Amino acid sequence: MKHIIGGKPAQGRAPVQAPAVRIVEVDAESAGQRLDNFLIRHLKGVPKTHVYRIIRSGEVRLNKGRASADARVAAGDRVRLPPVRVSDKVQDKAERPAPAREFPILLEDEHLIALDKPAGVAVHGGSGVSFGVIEQLRQARPQARYLELVHRLDRETSGILLVAKRRSALKHLQDQFRERETGKTYLALVQGAWPAGRKVIDLPLHKYLQEDGERRVRVTTPQDPDGMRSITLVKVRSLLDPRPLQGLPAMSLLEVTIKTGRTHQIRVHLSSQGHPIAGDDKYGDFDLNRRLQKQGLRRMFLHAWRLQFDHPASGERMELRAELPSELAAFLSTGHADA
Repeated sequence: MKHIIGGKPAQGRAPVQAPAVRIVEVDAESAGQRLDNFLIRHLKGVPKTHVYRIIRSGEVRLNKGRASADARVAAGDRVRLPPVRVSDKVQDKAERPAPAREFPILLEDEHLIALDKPAGVAVHGGSGVSFGVIEQLRQARPQARYLELVHRLDRETSGILLVAKRRSALKHLQDQFRERETGKTYLALVQGAWPAGRKVIDLPLHKYLQEDGERRVRVTTPQDPDGMRSITLVKVRSLLDPRPLQGLPAMSLLEVTIKTGRTHQIRVHLSSQGHPIAGDDKYGDFDLNRRLQKQGLRRMFLHAWRLQFDHPASGERMELRAELPSELAAFLSTGHADA
């Protein structure tokens, strides 16, 4: 079922509060953006096919005139937004918004927020998750005009996450991630003693869907046309002694730097070497994970520890660090790590 913003609401449901027609003035931050992207940002939950349809039909007007999807908007332009249909899912979100939540802040200025994401929280809603960090942050800061994720972390990974407060900052930072100009280092605890001489993993990865629709990644060959080259650098930080009484083997705490940002890259690369991440419920040793849970490790031991990037406004090289969360630090302390 579809709903018309500004039309008669479906029986028994609260209407989404929006005028039948809106006039939006383009601000300086949006200047230079394509009209289709500008609309997609302002018409949350509207299918992209419908966005392009209302542009083609002339229902969208730029300064009272028709415009193409690739037209660039300028500061001060006035954009007419017609009534648009939204899905039940969007209607539900409007009626049951994400709970407001702030997160530990590592750095904040007028351009960006660097926060320390806890494990177990998705970065955004979707794939069975109704909301994530970005939706909660927007609810906590209703006065914020612009908050967008710069990059992503797996739900069970903790650590540094960047949020842009301006479109110019988003573009600048995402360009750095795309061009591999950032430095991203994680801390990972893996099964077994990692060989000190194994410092580079350069193996292509192939993303696929299981029969149940779950997304998975596997190492493939350079000849695989669907394989994406993926490079991971590994440095041993410390070793944990075996704990035979608890049924735990020796383990290694690694500093893992990724030169490419593929889905599940660290998890799959380390597992492919016979050293899966402790607590990894997709690519790990499930029997070992059960024993680890009994010893207090109830999550995957992967933490986005250090991030280096150029500040989007000043150009200054930044280095941020998020120390290990208490539950991971506590598990290490009981394992008598030897540097």
